[in-house]
Amino acid sequence: MESPDYLTPDQAPLGVLVWRLPTGSEALSSATVGGGLSKPNWILNIRVPHDYGRTDLGDHVHEVAQAAGLRGAGIGLLTAAGVERFGVGQERGLRVEVTAGVSKPTWAAAESEPSQPVFPGTVNIVVRVPVKLGVSAAVNAVSTATEAKTQAFFERGIDGTGTATDTVTVVWDSAGECVEF
Repeated sequence: MESPDYLTPDQAPLGVLVWRLPTGSEALSSATVGGGLSKPNWILNIRVPHDYGRTDLGDHVHEVAQAAGLRGAGIGLLTAAGVERFGVGQERGLRVEVTAGVSKPTWAAAESEPSQPVFPGTVNIVVRVPVKLGVSAAVNAVSTATEAKTQAFFERGIDGTGTATDTVTVVWDSAGECVEF
């Protein structure tokens, strides 16, 4: 599996990571744009400024997709973290790419709203799996990626489990024998 491309089109001057997915790809994603179960042709991880205020996220993602020459359905992730410095992990055909901005971590079970303003700080995780996944296996893969993120926060002494805008996207090929769990 190849690394995503890094581009800086006018619609994403701070940079964007682009995954061009093979035909027959399926995904489960918590992304705001293209999230849920889908058959995406691409994934974008767009860096935005800390004071990003657009509310037409779908329009913005599709503007960047067009500028990158992408067609069809896709998944759009947004982050204030530098996307050019993404982390990669690989094992037994599985590949994980992560951009991480943790300026304001929060706890998943916080008792109240934070008293300080919340600034963007997003962990976006893209997991590419070398086997076809059933829906329950895909949900489990999202859960496992989230658990791994939480463990990484703990091991680095970060006071929280993530940020309110974190996403996980799991992608697999729809061909072959299906792994159900």
